[in-house]
Amino acid sequence: MRQKIGLFGILVGIAMTFVACSPAEKKVTVDMEKITSEIQAMEDAYSAGEKAKDADAVVAYYSDDAISYSRNRQPLVGKAAIREYIANNIAKDTTDNYSVYKIVDLFVEGDSAVEIGSWTDFDASGKQVENGNYMSYFQKRDGKYVCIRDMSTTTKAVKSGM
Repeated sequence: MRQKIGLFGILVGIAMTFVACSPAEKKVTVDMEKITSEIQAMEDAYSAGEKAKDADAVVAYYSDDAISYSRNRQPLVGKAAIREYIANNIAKDTTDNYSVYKIVDLFVEGDSAVEIGSWTDFDASGKQVENGNYMSYFQKRDGKYVCIRDMSTTTKAVKSGM
């Protein structure tokens, strides 16, 4: 019996030695300031593209396999569908309104980031005409973030019958 207990004690000791000597998980530090700056620059470029009525500049925000969700329409699947939707909106726009996008919260883990933001539409004179919120999910691909999913909503009241 003593031999079994002794042998068991030795095995436990060896196992604990291996566990204690195994390399610790590497902690990856995230430079939130850098990532926040990078994502905000993407939002600013999106806004500038809209203001310039340049659908290609706007859609540069998205990955090829992106899906965009919005109120009162089916999701737009793929960069080409998103571009077509944006180009149609730009072609119909006669208001010269522009949007400003701001990061409210940003969560980063590995090569993924989730942004919660606010948007505000202004008319040509700078008067606020509408605002809302959005959420974008980014993945880092080929060294830069691209939006693979986004969703937005407005604070404007829903019209009756919708």
